[in-house]
Amino acid sequence: MRVIDVLNSGKPTVSFEVFPPKTEDKFDTVRDAAFEIAEIGPDFMSITYGAGGGTSRYTMDLVEQIQKTYDIPVLSHLTCVSSTRDEVKEKIEEIKRRGIKNVLALRGDIPEDGGKQEYRHAIELIRDIHEMGDFCVGAACYPETHVESQNRLEDLKYLKEKVDAGVDFLTTQLFFDNELFYRFLYRIREIGITVPVCAGIMPITNARQVERSVKMSGAFVPQTFSEICDRFGSNPKAMRQAGILYATYQIMDLLANGVTHIHVYTMNKPAVAKAIVAGLSDILKV
Repeated sequence: MRVIDVLNSGKPTVSFEVFPPKTEDKFDTVRDAAFEIAEIGPDFMSITYGAGGGTSRYTMDLVEQIQKTYDIPVLSHLTCVSSTRDEVKEKIEEIKRRGIKNVLALRGDIPEDGGKQEYRHAIELIRDIHEMGDFCVGAACYPETHVESQNRLEDLKYLKEKVDAGVDFLTTQLFFDNELFYRFLYRIREIGITVPVCAGIMPITNARQVERSVKMSGAFVPQTFSEICDRFGSNPKAMRQAGILYATYQIMDLLANGVTHIHVYTMNKPAVAKAIVAGLSDILKV
C-alpha cells in the first residue's frame, strides 16, 4: 500500500520512525524493537538511512521484513549527497526489486570532505526516483527553516520546487512549539503547497536529548519545555514520564487544531511508542 493512500483516507494517522543498526551484530535487536513497534498498529512506519548510505542494506532489510510480517506500509529513506548517480540508481533498482513502494527522498548531510557531490539537492533525487518507477515519494520540510537556508523565503521557494518535482507528502523536522508549526502550515498553503504534511514529534526521554536534538534540527525550545527539562532532567524516570507527557500534549493539541497526520520519532523505543498511543487511545477515535 502507498503511504499517500493512507494519508488521504480521511482519518487521523500516527506513524513511527525507526533507525537501522550500524553493524550486522545489532540487526536482530533493532528488528525486534521495530517489530514491537509495528505490533502497536501504526498507520505506517518509516526506516531511516545512514549517512552516505552506510546502513542502506539494513534499511531495506528492515522495510522488507516489516512489510512481509505486518500489514502496514513501510517507507524507506534514501539519501543522495554522498553517492554518485549510478550508485543511487542501483539503490532505486534494489528498492524496486524488493517490492518497496514508498520512498522518503532526502539530500542527506554533506560530509566534511564535501562528498561526491553529483547530487546537490533532493529535487534531483526526487526526479530520478520518479523516472525509474511508480513510487510514492515523500520529502522533508522544516517548520523553523532549514539550518542552511539564508532565510525563510528561500527555504519556502525550495520546498515548493521539491513538491512540484513530484512529492506526494511531506514530513517535518521535529519541533517543540506547535505555534511555529501552525504558522509554517499557513505559509506553505498560501504559496500553493497542498500535499499532506506529517507533523514530526520527538518524545524527549532524557535531558541530554534536548541538546542533541537542537543541534541537529535548530528547533526552538519553548520556556515551558525548558523548565520541564530543568526540573526533571536529573531524574531519569521523571524525565522520561515528563517527556512522553509533553509529546502527548503536543499531539493532542495538533489533533484539536485539525492537524491529522502525526509522525513520531521513536528512537527505537517501543515502550515510548506504546505510551504515546495509550495516552491518545480515545482521542484518536474522535
